[in-house]
Amino acid sequence: MNNTNPLENYPNSLKNFLEIPYDELEELNLKAKEKAESVSSKALETEYLTYLKKEKKIKAVTICFTDIEGRLHMLDYDKKYLLDSLSNLTFDGSSIRGFTAQSESDLRLEVDFSSIRYLPSDVFGPGKVLFFASVLDRDRKPYPADFRGQLIEYTRELKKKEGVTAFASAEIEGFLIDDVNSEQFYGINNGLKLITTGGYYHSLPMDKLRTFIDKSAEAQRAMGFRNEKDHPEVAPSQFEMNFSYSEVVRASDNIQLYKLVCRQVARNLGMTATFLPKPFMGINGSGMHTNFSLSKAGKNIFYDPKGQDGLSKSAWELIHRLLNHAPEICLIFNSSVNAYRRLDPHFEAPNQIKVSPIDRGSMIRIPVGNEKTARIEVRSVAPDANPYLVLYTILRAGLEGEKQEKDEDKRERSRFLPDNIYDAIRLFKTSDLVNKILGEENKEKYASFKQASADKCPKALGTIIKPSEVLFHHEVTNQVLWNEF
Repeated sequence: MNNTNPLENYPNSLKNFLEIPYDELEELNLKAKEKAESVSSKALETEYLTYLKKEKKIKAVTICFTDIEGRLHMLDYDKKYLLDSLSNLTFDGSSIRGFTAQSESDLRLEVDFSSIRYLPSDVFGPGKVLFFASVLDRDRKPYPADFRGQLIEYTRELKKKEGVTAFASAEIEGFLIDDVNSEQFYGINNGLKLITTGGYYHSLPMDKLRTFIDKSAEAQRAMGFRNEKDHPEVAPSQFEMNFSYSEVVRASDNIQLYKLVCRQVARNLGMTATFLPKPFMGINGSGMHTNFSLSKAGKNIFYDPKGQDGLSKSAWELIHRLLNHAPEICLIFNSSVNAYRRLDPHFEAPNQIKVSPIDRGSMIRIPVGNEKTARIEVRSVAPDANPYLVLYTILRAGLEGEKQEKDEDKRERSRFLPDNIYDAIRLFKTSDLVNKILGEENKEKYASFKQASADKCPKALGTIIKPSEVLFHHEVTNQVLWNEF
């Protein structure tokens, strides 16, 4: 029997699709970022539609959106179809957990032309460019469960009314695991297998972990991330790649693309990049330390050289509001059963509801900063959280929440974040603030999904990681696994 694939006989020269060298990609993406900050949305739409029409080597346009739990979804539209149907890009919302019911399934996508990314073809395939999109309902109104759209609207109003812009960046840790689809086969393979036993910085130049980090960071730099440093982390097989500060919507887009690039590069190398917060017991888990500040008229309003720890009064007010509401928003920052294993004080866990310039067990840390870099670092965020929802919550809770009043006569007691998802769900559901910033429908929807995941797992976390907390994780599961429960 002849098993030869007949398609292999066709020369590659027949496929004349766009492939841009990495140095040119970086230049294109950084120029696009500059334009997004200075050119109107309408002008950007005109420019990029003209580009798509003229560039014959582009075959498809990848459109991305994120559901309420934080899963990234991608649709590839044929370029000609997209150009002809731009005003009516629809998809079945009932197929996305957290979106519409079956009886009202159609939703629309509105392309954000300021979000263009020119793509490395060895990661995404040749002949494609990528945009993010906002989700609209049938009547073209912003869809409530799309928190990218919610974040855009809120930051636009903040800029319009107060002249304030929010900036962020995230330090996202993950683990490199042997073999592909390792999470889906967690039970069959009796867990996950580390690809190295080395720790912080302990990685030879050409070993598997270093090769993965190099290839991922190269792709991210080419996509305009402006990477700052890339290295193995404290735990064996753990990695972290840091990229530069940007406005909060773009920062959230970067987080989603960071994880996507890492997963795809790992798969290309025959491995898995996992962002489970605690895939192994006995070693450090993975976090998504979220750095955040506010700016007005080009000035960092978190900075005050005479303020406590170099921060301004407005920064401290935001911190105190976040700390006051920490228990009830914990479910947003730690959105999976597995995330509560990470809040273990034996492994530098940021589970204490306090702020400190030095104590890494604090929920919020104040890094050393100056007029340009003064910021807060919210350390309690897990890498599987929805970045748009996280930053939307930091903004609204930090600006609109209630400040905790200190009682000078009472000794301050230690306060801790919930150590299990059941307590976090309960606090989330009873929160007036969550109801205010998410809306009742989103609050109920989000809580119901977290409860469904929790109900598939033993109530007590125990001392070993259970297959169910991996297999039914919102970033891991597929429909087959859910239907087999």
